[in-house]
Amino acid sequence: MADGTVKQINPFSGTEVWTVVGRGNRPLTTPPADTTPLTPGDRNDFCAFCQNRQLDTPPEKSRLVAGKSGYEIVSGLEAEALSSNEAVFRRVPNLFEIVTYEYWKANYGFEMDAMTRERMDNYISTDLGREHVLRTIRTKRTAAGLSSEDMSDEELLKQAECFFAGGHDLIIGRRHFTDSATNRSDFAASGDLSITEHFGFIKFTVETIKDLYERNRYAKYVAVFQNWLKPAGASFDHLHKQLVSIDERGLSAQQEIEKLRSHPNMYNEWAVDYAASQNLVIAENTHAICFAGFGHRYPTLEVFSKSATPEPWLQTDAEIQDMSDLLHACHAAAGHNVPCNEEWHYKPIDLDIAMPWRVSIKWRVSTLAGFEGGTKIYLNTISPWDLRDKVVSAMYRLRDEGKIAKTMNIATECDMKRNSLKYNPVLK
Repeated sequence: MADGTVKQINPFSGTEVWTVVGRGNRPLTTPPADTTPLTPGDRNDFCAFCQNRQLDTPPEKSRLVAGKSGYEIVSGLEAEALSSNEAVFRRVPNLFEIVTYEYWKANYGFEMDAMTRERMDNYISTDLGREHVLRTIRTKRTAAGLSSEDMSDEELLKQAECFFAGGHDLIIGRRHFTDSATNRSDFAASGDLSITEHFGFIKFTVETIKDLYERNRYAKYVAVFQNWLKPAGASFDHLHKQLVSIDERGLSAQQEIEKLRSHPNMYNEWAVDYAASQNLVIAENTHAICFAGFGHRYPTLEVFSKSATPEPWLQTDAEIQDMSDLLHACHAAAGHNVPCNEEWHYKPIDLDIAMPWRVSIKWRVSTLAGFEGGTKIYLNTISPWDLRDKVVSAMYRLRDEGKIAKTMNIATECDMKRNSLKYNPVLK
């Protein structure tokens, strides 16, 4: 508009967003709530996700460890073996599932597979494992306002199946604080990981998607997201991703799929190519591209995979690495004090038409209020062009410092070829 107001419509969701002049001057971060100096015990013992408190989470499903030829996934450790090696990332069940194990049993007759049953039996066959599971069940019941006093151990153990065969998992990072942290506000975020660590984080998450599908035939989709800091919905200021098996795609996804059937090339035309025409592309490498998103309720960075393979778990390591590198650079550019959501989108396992793997990183730097509720017009405090400028300048600096991958092109270095996303069979 003539006064500088930017009005946007998201081509996939139809969301209407305005960026109003002056409101973007608000600070992106707030002063840390706790700047208490770190004590020696804080680094590994600060919250239930920390290294020294591995028995404070439900029984671990698997972990990523450093091997001779890179990272390796180790599964099925008994409680006594949890300290036998250092986990770079741990996969554990969510104590409070969004879609519960009981939901799958009651509605679909779901039963855990033989391998999972054996793992559960092995875990609770040891004294420490049995004690861990019983304590976790009692904790969960207490939180739900239920008593465990009149129940025998065997009765309680019948409720343990959700910890081994449930469909809501967390991928938890090793560090709570950065290596250079001096106080309790220096949390270790995605951007504070090394390039190699972040690739392990993404690859481990991709492998977990595959495993959740394989162990639950009724799951139509595995939702993947990351809430960073409390304003973005995080219960713990400790880096973790969440994966939730669900039995439907959701109305918004279904509407997007209907658009895709009519416009098979829409992710090129309406997203990447349009962003290029508006000079919104931020970074690019061989297998992925990043741009400042439009039509989002919050300032949003979009990272799209160029791969012809729409399922992340079927992509090559090189393709996953390139997605990881751009996601890592986006998080590093924001810094660890900006609350954000990371949301994954990809082709549902039962869908008969291809769509690209893409990830949105949304900066939760504003609060929805009465104006948005009444008009369904959302006020985004930062325009796509201002977001591009903030991130591009940070990425140049970080690349020079060697903190993000040097293999990416930034801003005007990018090729920005039309139809660079190869998910569409016509373009292969």
